[in-house]
Amino acid sequence: MTFVLAIDQGTTSSRAIIFDADMQIVATAQEEFTQHFPSSGWVEHDPEDIWNTVVATCRQALETAGISASDIVSIGITNQRETTLVWDRTTGQPIHSAIVWQDRRTADFCRDLKEMGHEAKVSATTGLLLDPYFSGTKLRWLLDNVEGARQRAEAGELLFGTVDSFLIWRLTGGKTHATDATNASRTMLYDIHAGGWSSEMCEMLDVPMGMLPQVFDCAADYGVSDAAILGAEIPIMGVAGDQQAATIGQACFAPGMMKSTYGTGCFALLNTGDTAVASKNRLLTTVAYQLDGKPTYALEGAIFIAGAVVQWLRDGLKIIEAASETQALAEASDREQSLIMVPAFTGLGAPYWAPDCRGAVFGLTRNSGPAEFARAALESVGFQTRDLIEAMIADMGGAPDTVLRVDGGMTASDWTMQFLSDIIGAPVDRPTVLESTAMGAAWLAGMCAGIYPDMQGFSETWARDRRFQPTMTPEDRAHRYEGWNRAVAATLAV
Repeated sequence: MTFVLAIDQGTTSSRAIIFDADMQIVATAQEEFTQHFPSSGWVEHDPEDIWNTVVATCRQALETAGISASDIVSIGITNQRETTLVWDRTTGQPIHSAIVWQDRRTADFCRDLKEMGHEAKVSATTGLLLDPYFSGTKLRWLLDNVEGARQRAEAGELLFGTVDSFLIWRLTGGKTHATDATNASRTMLYDIHAGGWSSEMCEMLDVPMGMLPQVFDCAADYGVSDAAILGAEIPIMGVAGDQQAATIGQACFAPGMMKSTYGTGCFALLNTGDTAVASKNRLLTTVAYQLDGKPTYALEGAIFIAGAVVQWLRDGLKIIEAASETQALAEASDREQSLIMVPAFTGLGAPYWAPDCRGAVFGLTRNSGPAEFARAALESVGFQTRDLIEAMIADMGGAPDTVLRVDGGMTASDWTMQFLSDIIGAPVDRPTVLESTAMGAAWLAGMCAGIYPDMQGFSETWARDRRFQPTMTPEDRAHRYEGWNRAVAATLAV
């Protein structure tokens, strides 16, 4: 019997999922870890929490499956992107907390670079915008604010990596310092056209190139895990950032295919094939995946707060005890009230890119309560997705002839998915396997190991659980979206 282990290291939890030779899930383990907010707009993780939860969930999944590490033919890794770590080349010890992708501490630096006229060059080279979201300015902050870090980095003592690189380094006992092209393309240091680190970007951000990991294909030989960690040496053969892994897991391999993942944030990717489409509507041009040395590109829209708004209802307002309660509350809400929530807790992402913007709620009455807040929170995800799709349609010169494939925790809510279909005015397909991110990582690793089918064969395994068709009238859809646009404009004006 042969199995593949997928490590899905996310923003709020780490998961390990074991797939069998038929790509069926046989065991899952998950463990949340603490979020740290040391200052307004700052978000950090303890790197040891990331590492310890990954190891613990891998061991738990093996135990649950009743198999040993020697039964695993390969490991696939998918990870929260842009989160930035720097560690000692010799000891592997991080020099600071991990700075999370949501963190906005470098907003002023990004603004300075824009005012100096650098954004056009950044976009042309990396496909990204000058925003604190990406790794490059976070790395610059660490070098400038951790005592002795710059001197140590220039002396070759420190290494940089996103979470995938950190896990690969730890898993291989420091033998492999590598990342894949999808994660590299999110750093603001990588030339997505030349397929390598950009000396020009590194010079602009004052980053020593010797810190940077080697860039591999998504399916490649990343070395083997140390036997002491899981009980046997296991090849690491698949790596992709979480949103690209979900694109792969949804089998969005043809140009024009589109997926949207609803986790902590929401991320929509539109496959543009071998063409790196330059967005005129402040979307990102990114590497969707790279196989056999050939990159496939995508347009991406990033929403910073999706599932996190439900987490806020639970942990911040304490009006629910579990995320699953929001659907019943939304269904019971007063339809006469038109609450609109703009969840800009850490700024607004695409297509606004307003890092200093903060959240707001409009339309409150004395009768507004938990049910109305729950509905507004869920609807905010649909409205923000509509923003992304409108920008993609404009960039592509017309609507792509495709349905929206969705995945992630929020897609379990039929109410939310129906509203999504209603507000975008298009079909929404939910797959039978909602673990698209882990599935993508597993397929990369299993395909590279020779036990899973090729791209065409994998595409044929994709199966739909349910299609949601729009039922809202065009007039109502336009009215609701107009209200959202007014709310966003008011939020941005504060």
